[in-house]
Amino acid sequence: MTSSNPEGVRLQKVLAQAGVASRRASEELISQGRVSVDGETVRELGRRVDPDTAVIHVDGMRVIVDDEHVYLAMNKPKGVHSTMSDEEGRLCVGDYVRDRKERLFHVGRLDAETEGLLLLTNDGDLANKLMHPSYKVAKTYLAEVDGTVPRGLGKRLRAGIELDDGPVRVDEFRVKDVQAGRTLIEVVLHEGRKHIVRRLLREVGHPVRKLVRTQVGEVLLGQTKPGAIRRLNRKEIGSLYKIVES
Repeated sequence: MTSSNPEGVRLQKVLAQAGVASRRASEELISQGRVSVDGETVRELGRRVDPDTAVIHVDGMRVIVDDEHVYLAMNKPKGVHSTMSDEEGRLCVGDYVRDRKERLFHVGRLDAETEGLLLLTNDGDLANKLMHPSYKVAKTYLAEVDGTVPRGLGKRLRAGIELDDGPVRVDEFRVKDVQAGRTLIEVVLHEGRKHIVRRLLREVGHPVRKLVRTQVGEVLLGQTKPGAIRRLNRKEIGSLYKIVES
C-alpha cells in the first residue's frame, strides 16, 4: 500500500484544482472508491500526494494535474504544412502557434492538401506514444470521391487491400452522402502511413477529391473552424492517456 506523502497536497484539493469536480464532490469520488493513485484505489480523505509525480485516475481515466502541459486541437486548413517551421517559407502549423511560449509538437501529420484535426502538445512523451504504431490510434476521415461506390466496397476495404508497401484495411466504412455525381464516405483506420487514405481509395478506383480528418481516438474536430485552435478538455486528455496506458 502506498503511504500518504506528509509534504504533499490533499488528494481532493488536487482533483479540484485539476477541474475534476468541486472539493466536496471530489471527496465523494474518493469515498466511493472511484479514485486511484499510482494504481491503488484510495478511499481515505486524508491522503496527501505529490501532484508532480502522482499518477491519478478517476473512473479509470487519467487526470492531468501538470498545468505546464498544454493539449490543443487544431483544424488544419488546406494548403498548410504539418511542420512547426518550413525552410521554404511555406505556411505551416508552426505559424499558427508562433506566439505561444510552449515548445509544441504536432501529433502525426496531415498532408498539405488534407484538412482537419491535428493534435498539438508540449507533452513529448504522450505525443511519441500516440504516434507509435503499436498503440494503433483510430483516426476517422471524411473523403469526397467522384461517382458512386459499389455496394461491396466496404466489405472489400475491411478485408484488406494490398499496396506497394504492404496491406492495409479499414476498421469501419460507411457512405454518408451521395449527390451530383459525388459520394461522401467515412473511413476509420489505425494506419499512420503517408497518404494512406488517398492511396487506399485510389487503389480501388476512387481517387479522393477532398479529405478531412474528423476524429483522433475520442477527440472530435467538432465545430472548430479552419485555422482555429482550442484546448482539449479533461475528458479528451484522459481519453488519449487511456490509449497509451492500455
